[in-house]
Amino acid sequence: MPDDDRKAALEQEDKMLRRLRFLVDLTFATLAQDPDLTLEQAWQHVIALKGAAVAMFPGKEDTFDLIYLPRFSRLLAERFGAN
Repeated sequence: MPDDDRKAALEQEDKMLRRLRFLVDLTFATLAQDPDLTLEQAWQHVIALKGAAVAMFPGKEDTFDLIYLPRFSRLLAERFGAN
């Protein structure tokens, strides 16, 4: 792969990672702060986030489950007192 193509690919991946971090942080803040949110709605947000993550990084469902799902599970268990 030529250096220009490699650099462009790395820049695109970096852009997608920044976008994913933003979406994760936004979802986390929404789940933590929206007083009207139900547990079911909260899980729908997590599922939508996972769909967006997999659309950006196909084949990485397991990575999402390993990295982000425990974080959101802990937040929702703390907030709603459930698993």
